[in-house]
Amino acid sequence: MSKDDDVIALIANYIERGECILFLGAGVHYPPPKRSRYRYLASQRPPLGGALSERLARGCRFSERFATESVKNLQRVSLYYETCFSRSQLVQEITNAVFSGKSPSPALRGLAQLNFPLILTTNFDQLFEQSLESVGKRPRISVYSPIEYTRVRDFKDTSVSRPFIFKMHGDIEKQDSLVVTDEDYIQFILRMSDKEPFHPIPETFLYYFKKWPTLFVGYSLLDYNLRLLFKTLRWKLDRADIPDAYSVDPYPDPLILDVWSNQRKYIKFIAQDVWTFVPRVYRAVIGKDMPL
Repeated sequence: MSKDDDVIALIANYIERGECILFLGAGVHYPPPKRSRYRYLASQRPPLGGALSERLARGCRFSERFATESVKNLQRVSLYYETCFSRSQLVQEITNAVFSGKSPSPALRGLAQLNFPLILTTNFDQLFEQSLESVGKRPRISVYSPIEYTRVRDFKDTSVSRPFIFKMHGDIEKQDSLVVTDEDYIQFILRMSDKEPFHPIPETFLYYFKKWPTLFVGYSLLDYNLRLLFKTLRWKLDRADIPDAYSVDPYPDPLILDVWSNQRKYIKFIAQDVWTFVPRVYRAVIGKDMPL
């Protein structure tokens, strides 16, 4: 048995017991590789950050105004789009891109069948909620608010049949909740310093971050904002009291791998893509192949 097999067996055991927090990112919408038995057509998939940014850039002629800048900088491009039009139009265009006419992938549907009572996601769309509902689960949703001194909605009695989803970067149905522009990220970072009872992360999540392991799917820790968030959530906690965290990343950056895994032991990397990892953990938990 390989090292990855051992880690997947351990994660599967946590999931079977309903004692694992799923941290879901946009990379869960990556297309399957050519060798995969699974299919997820381009027309079904939400665009990832760079592609979404390019779409917005075309809509506001970003390159004409900022000729030397990259059209893949979503925070910068979305801010310019908002100033050219309005917040409402920005959110509508994002909704058209990431949700309207899109479908959950087999990988997303597979994750929905597993025992995750707590799901934290930075995705704006509602595809995972659809996936949960399609297998008979009734998710309860809480959405980030940028407004200071706001009590975030919390649910204490979570279960695998009624999982608690916190949408940390907002939801397409709540315009002001989206964390997408430069200004949104600045406000988000400021809010992360708020004290109880106004902390923007629900208390239930803050409590179980100290009790259960966390599984990151669909992220790259090259993302500065994710690393900042990860460290903020664990700020001032005794490292001995923090459960393990696992990141599914087929190509972890060697510097981040060395610092975050080898040296500081923050996180354990599983060097697999979503389309390899999810079917393997599904089989380990359910005992059969993940449906196509």
